[in-house]
Amino acid sequence: MSEAQGLLLTPGAGGGANHRTLVEIEAALADRLPVRRHDFAYRRSGRRAPPRAETVTAELVGDLPLIAAELGVPPASLAIGGRSFGGRVCSMAVAAGAPAAGLVLLSYPLHPPDRPERLRTAHFSQIDVPCLFVSGTRDPFATPDELSEHTEAIGGPVTLRFIDGARHDPSTIAARRAVVEHIGEWLDTLGC
Repeated sequence: MSEAQGLLLTPGAGGGANHRTLVEIEAALADRLPVRRHDFAYRRSGRRAPPRAETVTAELVGDLPLIAAELGVPPASLAIGGRSFGGRVCSMAVAAGAPAAGLVLLSYPLHPPDRPERLRTAHFSQIDVPCLFVSGTRDPFATPDELSEHTEAIGGPVTLRFIDGARHDPSTIAARRAVVEHIGEWLDTLGC
């Protein structure tokens, strides 16, 4: 297991790198390690809707060495992740072989709302790095029981943290503080 020396945060499908949760995570952790909030190319070009996750995953795999170099850390020492779609793309990148110290997956979209049969977990068995999942107990994209069940396929150590009453976007200050706290505690386990 590699020590986390940097953190890359990516946004959900309709959001950008300036999403308040990502900004608050960076502000809380920036004195501890370099943090980069990163918009995917479709957002940088002004589009709101993303292309297929596989397309964005290939883009991220190509960008990760550059991002790590900009942060001054080896790619394998970069913890990567983000909110919803962004976290999913990061998990797919690691499953495809991208090096990472671990995955920070916030509000992971296990399936579309009200469509639990459309799982987005086929790649989980190819993930072998430490993973942190932080999700609300009322998130329509994944219940705590669903996350507990499906993350068993991941080969690396999995930490599950749930924010009571929160939905897909941690809309309260207390919920966002809980997200930051869970990430900080998890980074401690990676030697950061």
